[in-house]
Amino acid sequence: MGLSCLVVHRLRGELPVGDAADSEELARRAAAGDGVALNRLLQLIGPDVLRRCGRFLPCREDAEEAAQDVLLQVARKITTFQGRSRFSTWLYTVVANCARQKYRELKRRAAEQPAAIDATEYVDPRTTSVIAGSRIDLLEALERLEREHPHLVAPLVYRDICQLEYAEVAERVGVPLGTLKSRLHEARRQVRPWLAGSM
Repeated sequence: MGLSCLVVHRLRGELPVGDAADSEELARRAAAGDGVALNRLLQLIGPDVLRRCGRFLPCREDAEEAAQDVLLQVARKITTFQGRSRFSTWLYTVVANCARQKYRELKRRAAEQPAAIDATEYVDPRTTSVIAGSRIDLLEALERLEREHPHLVAPLVYRDICQLEYAEVAERVGVPLGTLKSRLHEARRQVRPWLAGSM
């Protein structure tokens, strides 16, 4: 079984092809300073951003907070989008970063204000996080991978979580395709034992 099956199911409900093309055009216009295009872009991508955040943070409130952070980042940084790669590639980078940042925030909050856990209501943290429903298994695995092999995190996140094409991932990471595939193979090898018992 591939890591994609272990980590996530294929995303359902992504932007339809027409909407994806619209988002690329709106992103180009917004990057050029068109405020109306930016507003339309944010409305168009909102539902997809929320679904993608939910892949990291299945507790809806956490996913909604992360999605708001993503939309805010898009609004603030759209002028840095230069159109060399697809807008969706740029966007999914923002999604991954914001979702992981939200998890770190939740983890820090939980550590600062530990709540007593009623043994009768205890849930397995491998499948449901005690940190407000986060996917602790996946997110902890990514944190561990980042500590031990930081260069392997981006390939794994972009390919197996964001579901970007290999060529897009290689472009985003800035390495040749062969190097990307090698890093991805190693990342999956490292993470698989950490997740195998939790899915």
